[in-house]
Amino acid sequence: MSGEPAKRNALSQMALVADKLFRGDVRTQYAAICYRHTGRDDGSIEVLLITSRESGRWVIPKGWPMRKKKPHEVASREAWEEAGVRGRIRKKAWGHYTYVKKLEDGELVPAMVQVHLIDVQEMETDFPERDQRRLEWFAPAVEASAVGEPELRGLIAKLELRCCRRATSPVA
Repeated sequence: MSGEPAKRNALSQMALVADKLFRGDVRTQYAAICYRHTGRDDGSIEVLLITSRESGRWVIPKGWPMRKKKPHEVASREAWEEAGVRGRIRKKAWGHYTYVKKLEDGELVPAMVQVHLIDVQEMETDFPERDQRRLEWFAPAVEASAVGEPELRGLIAKLELRCCRRATSPVA
């Protein structure tokens, strides 16, 4: 199966921080799944992935909590800073996923990421991290093999199902 090596890697990474998980030493981050409609009749979408600065793996925009900002506001800001995205953000969380974050000092910590959806309306070419990352639009089926976190793949699959189901539902 195409996702199996990534799944084992994500699980083995979590095993490295199991003691911190059991102690409740889990960091919180906020993220955005940035998507756009393809315009096809089937309601299909594409999801924007960006590369992480450290490892170059495919991720979604995310960041740490910010003083006086709500989670969806942090997710929106990270999407603009890391990918130049502007759009309609959903205030209610779409879901959560976990991963192992490597801090600046090299320490590994478990992170719980609250994910919000952004329906992308425009992409700016001048944004803070434009020279530090690659951006690419993926069909959700292709994206599944690009993203390492199994729970994140599930959130994107759930989004694709919702978008396609709406397009094929009979009009009342």
